[in-house]
Amino acid sequence: MKRREAMYYIELSEKRVKCELCPHNCVIPDSGVGICKVRRNIDGKLYSLNYGKIISLMIDPIEKKPLYHFYPGSKTLSLAMQGCNFKCQFCQNCSISQINSPNDITGEELLPEDIIKIAKAKNVDIISYTYTEPTIFYEYMLELAMLAKSEGMKNVMVTNGFMSEKPLKEILKFIDAFNVDLKSFRHPTYENVIGGRLDTVLENLETISKSNSWLEVTTLVIPSLNDSKEELEDIANFISNLDKDIPWHVSKYYPHHKMKNNSTDTNLETLTMAYGIGVKAGLNNVYIGNIVDEKFSTTICASCKKPVIERVGFSVKPFEGDMDSLKGKCSSCGSKIPGKF
Repeated sequence: MKRREAMYYIELSEKRVKCELCPHNCVIPDSGVGICKVRRNIDGKLYSLNYGKIISLMIDPIEKKPLYHFYPGSKTLSLAMQGCNFKCQFCQNCSISQINSPNDITGEELLPEDIIKIAKAKNVDIISYTYTEPTIFYEYMLELAMLAKSEGMKNVMVTNGFMSEKPLKEILKFIDAFNVDLKSFRHPTYENVIGGRLDTVLENLETISKSNSWLEVTTLVIPSLNDSKEELEDIANFISNLDKDIPWHVSKYYPHHKMKNNSTDTNLETLTMAYGIGVKAGLNNVYIGNIVDEKFSTTICASCKKPVIERVGFSVKPFEGDMDSLKGKCSSCGSKIPGKF
C-alpha cells in the first residue's frame, strides 16, 4: 500500500516536524516517531505508518461500543489499527494499542473502498472506529468516514477524546455518534497513569455535546484509582451539566496490563453506587457495563419510569413490534427517548 502522508503537522528547521493531531504536539526529528509510535518523520515529512493496516475487523452489536441510544439492536462493522496516544497502565486492549516499536505494526492491508464492500456484503450500514484509539489512524478514518457517508452509511467513533481542536471539528462533520472514555476527573491521574490531560478531554466533550453528533460517555471504574464517591460525583455532575440526556456507562474493571497484579475487579457495590450517583445528578440514562444484569442495562423512560428497551448483555430483548415502531418514543406514555432511532 502506498505510504500515506499525515495530516495536521508543520515542518520545522533541520528536518524536524511538529505533529498537531493531538495535544501532545510531538516535535519529531528526522527518522523519529511520536508518542503514539505510528507517525514517523521521513526526511522532514510526517507519515502515518499504520494507514490501512487493519489489526481487527469484526461485526459487533452496537451495544458493545457501548452505544445504547444509537440505533439499538443494530450491527456495526468494527475496525482498528495499532497504536494509541495514551499509555494507560490499566489498558484493556494493550495487545493491539500499546506497541514498543514501529517495527511491530502489523495488519491486513485494506483500502477504505474494501471496508465499504465488506460492510455491504455483510448487510451492515454502521462503521465503527474502535478497539484502539482512532485518533492515531485519523487519515484512514476520515477517508473511510467520508466514503461511508457518501454511501448512506453511518460512522461511530469510540475514543479517549484526546484530539486537537482542528481535527476534531473536521471529523465531527462525518461521525454520527461518539462514545468518549472519561477515565477520571483528576488531573494527576490523567498525567501520571493515563498519559494525557483532563482539560482537553473535557473541552472536547463539550464540543461534541454541542454538535449534531450523538454522544455517550463511558467511565471504567477502577478500585483505588477513580472509584471514590467524590470523583464519581464530579464526573456525573460534569456530564449532567453538559446534557442530562447523555447516557453514562459505568463499567466493571478487570485487572490488566501494568496493573494486572496490583489491582482488583470492581465490585457490584461500587458500580451500583456509581449508578445511584448518576441518577442523583439528574442523568436520565445511566447504565452499568461489563456485567450481565437486565436491571442496569434497560433503557427507562425519564417521564413515566417504564422500561422501553430491555437488554441481556449486548442483546436487545424481543418486544412487540420492532425498533422502527418505537420511533424513538416510549411505548407507554409516548415521551421522546433521546438518541438516534
